[in-house]
Amino acid sequence: MKALLRSFPPSRRPLPGRLFDDEDIDVRQKTAVLAALVLAGNVGAWIWAWIVFRGAPALFASALLAYTLGLRHAVDADHIAAIDNVTRKLMHEGRRPISVGFFFSLGHSTVVMAMSLGIALAVSALQSRIEAWKAIGGLIGTGASVLFLLILAVLNLRILLSAWRAYRAASRGAAAAHAAETGGADHAGGLMTRLLAPLLRLTRRSWHLYPVGLLFGLGFDTATEVALFGMSAAEATRGVPFWSVMVFPALFAAGMSLVDTLDGFLMIRAYGWALENPARKLRYNMTITSISVLVAVVIAGVESVGLLADKLSLHGVVWEWIVSLNGRLGMLGYIMIGVFGVGWGASVAVHRLCQPAASRADIRISSR
Repeated sequence: MKALLRSFPPSRRPLPGRLFDDEDIDVRQKTAVLAALVLAGNVGAWIWAWIVFRGAPALFASALLAYTLGLRHAVDADHIAAIDNVTRKLMHEGRRPISVGFFFSLGHSTVVMAMSLGIALAVSALQSRIEAWKAIGGLIGTGASVLFLLILAVLNLRILLSAWRAYRAASRGAAAAHAAETGGADHAGGLMTRLLAPLLRLTRRSWHLYPVGLLFGLGFDTATEVALFGMSAAEATRGVPFWSVMVFPALFAAGMSLVDTLDGFLMIRAYGWALENPARKLRYNMTITSISVLVAVVIAGVESVGLLADKLSLHGVVWEWIVSLNGRLGMLGYIMIGVFGVGWGASVAVHRLCQPAASRADIRISSR
């Protein structure tokens, strides 16, 4: 069957087989199908909740709370930074990764569902061990988050420097054509390219975000996830069947996947707008990549310093402020969404103000 599918050109393969291929073919149709799947998952989770809790208003209210916790958890700063940075990186390589947010949330949801199931099935046995596992999981998850964000910051900094060189070269005419079309990427194979080649290969496809989301999910030390697990444990101790308790993580995962997937769509739209014009692409690339580098470094710094303060029991005004900031990553997520939106708007405004100059640059590029 796989050999038969390979015999067809990409544009003639059935859409279900191309949904996650990251190719720049039928992007609108694939986006619509993926959005429909995510929405269907949300509707299905709510139908499940209604069937199980229709005679229990209090439990149905708890289900609504679990869903809103998922919606809120998706705007945590580490979610926004990971999805936006990887989407930009893959688009910079010529792909259209519509499912980055979907796979990230899928990996994260796997941990949430597994832990909730474990709690529901063995809540009494876990009571004495959950704190130890929480500490281990928090260390692994936060460490993975910090490492991944720092890697993305380095990769995006490299893209930013290349884009800046391409933008400066654009004033010299046709020699900038190739650089503008590739976003200023340096394909010469320098030292950094060789050193970071394994890391670059790590996120060459959207589905590579599944294990990343899995690692991020191991750090279940955010208030939303702790609240979800506490809710599952509380209902399990009251004798609610485990298949009913699983409604809570299902709704949490549904809400989180909805926002994460939409965030990926938003990033595709924003960066796709920039790709339509070489000069516009360079301006947007420099603006948004600068923001991405700054955000990734700040979030990684806050998470790592907060982890050190917690593990080493550091006290003081500065340490307490950092720990409190680490507990407000959701607010940083909202700020980041606004910053990316403002950056997109600023790029549009600058491009329109510089339209004559951009047109002249395009003429020089096209005359190559």
